[in-house]
Amino acid sequence: MSTKFDDLEKLALELSTEERALLAEHLIASLDTLQDANFEDIWAREAEDRYQAYKSGLIKSRDATDVMQSARDRLK
Repeated sequence: MSTKFDDLEKLALELSTEERALLAEHLIASLDTLQDANFEDIWAREAEDRYQAYKSGLIKSRDATDVMQSARDRLK
């Protein structure tokens, strides 16, 4: 994770239990805007676009193991 994230996490953990709960509630609420944008339809369109790109040869498939390892490496 980034230094900024680590700094924020450290500060957040210094808050009281009540303050951390309130912060968590606010952060989760900030993610709920995805529901307002009808995220299921957005992801369905994205999946269809990617599938069509794959079928037409614009993108290639990757082994799931490689994809997961790449994701883990990025999180380090």
